[in-house]
Amino acid sequence: MINPRVERTRRTRDLRRVAHAPYHPEPTLRGAGRTLKLPDPRRPMENDQAIRILIADDHEVVRRGLRAFLDLDSGLEVVGEAVNGREAVHFAHRLRPDVVLMDLAMPEMDGIAATEVIHRELPNMNVVVLTSVLEDESIVGAVRAGAVGYLLKDTRAPDLRQAIKAAVAGQTQISPGATARLVQRLVAPERPETLSEREAEVLQLLARGSANKQIGRDLGIAEKTVKTHVSSILGKLGVQSRTQAALYAVRAGLVQLDELGEADTTIKAQHRAA
Repeated sequence: MINPRVERTRRTRDLRRVAHAPYHPEPTLRGAGRTLKLPDPRRPMENDQAIRILIADDHEVVRRGLRAFLDLDSGLEVVGEAVNGREAVHFAHRLRPDVVLMDLAMPEMDGIAATEVIHRELPNMNVVVLTSVLEDESIVGAVRAGAVGYLLKDTRAPDLRQAIKAAVAGQTQISPGATARLVQRLVAPERPETLSEREAEVLQLLARGSANKQIGRDLGIAEKTVKTHVSSILGKLGVQSRTQAALYAVRAGLVQLDELGEADTTIKAQHRAA
């Protein structure tokens, strides 16, 4: 027989336990009249190795299309969408994606300004421009702002997926139509500091499309050492990104066209067509 007094005590204890349980609301981001769910950091992702992507484009149809075919690759994960440059910067800080796919013509803050802010405040984040704009000022502006790639929206889906993976690996991807203009406009600095022999070797491999890990294997040095050399190269050349450094190597004749690696075949193709 259950003792009524004991049963009341048990119920009171259970109710107190529920009442004092900590409440953890699901994190959200709000913007443009919508709520964007953030991943719970306590819950493991389905694929911890997936490349995290933020899409920044003011056209909903474009964002949906990009998400649809990027999600087909298990190695890629779209973690958020931004409808303008200001949101792109905000979400870049909150979501910390590996790659930001950045449109250029957007309201409030355009893609070049957003790229510049992200590159300055989150220098390890990779911004790949994806746009329909093919104008000298926009191309040069985006690369100078820190974009590691410049692709047009007519890029084939498999090529876009590969460009995203290449960006994370430290490689660059530039659409053929943009390459000749970049090489012509991004001239070599008048009096760059002299590169050491090792830095020249790193620059040549970088321009051929090699990632830091591959450069390290080729030269027999640690990947961390490669990163140090790359930072020194950028500083001496007065450029902001690996993309600009690779273009400098081509412009200065440090790398022959036929030596350019697979990651830079678009550069090679454009030069041959020019």
